[in-house]
Amino acid sequence: MIVVYIILGLVALILVISAMLPKSYNVEKSTIINKSVSDVMNRVGDLNYYSKWNPWQQMDPSAKSTITGTPKTPGHRYDWEGKKVGVGSLTLRDIDNKHIHFDLEFLKPFKAKAKDNWLFEHWGNGNETKVTWQNSGGLPWPMASLMGPKIVKDLNVQFVTGLNNLKKLCEG
Repeated sequence: MIVVYIILGLVALILVISAMLPKSYNVEKSTIINKSVSDVMNRVGDLNYYSKWNPWQQMDPSAKSTITGTPKTPGHRYDWEGKKVGVGSLTLRDIDNKHIHFDLEFLKPFKAKAKDNWLFEHWGNGNETKVTWQNSGGLPWPMASLMGPKIVKDLNVQFVTGLNNLKKLCEG
């Protein structure tokens, strides 16, 4: 009987700890790309280039993807399904002369929604662009809250990789 109380106590402790952890996350990284704002925005706003720079799509090259809609217009969408990357979609929500906003939705291995936002600023000699990639979303209780610190750590690494890949694609 004591074993049952110990197990219940541990479960309760984990749930209490999870309840005190952040309920959302925000990751933001920037880089400078030696191309004009329009050139860089074309690579991000046209999802036909997505698998060429996105680190998640590159780690599962056998994943199936479907691209719909007109590049650089609201509704342009990238759907994926793969063993490593799960199932999800990225949909362009809004675009102007220096921002692109996407809705990111994961269906498997777990359901989650996030905002994927981009800022493109003229930089340096005028033919350079400062690119800022920002992603934020909820961390559903209890498991995502517990995994939050690892999720944020992994996203920081993957954003650096993605921005480096985008830089190579744009400058190459």
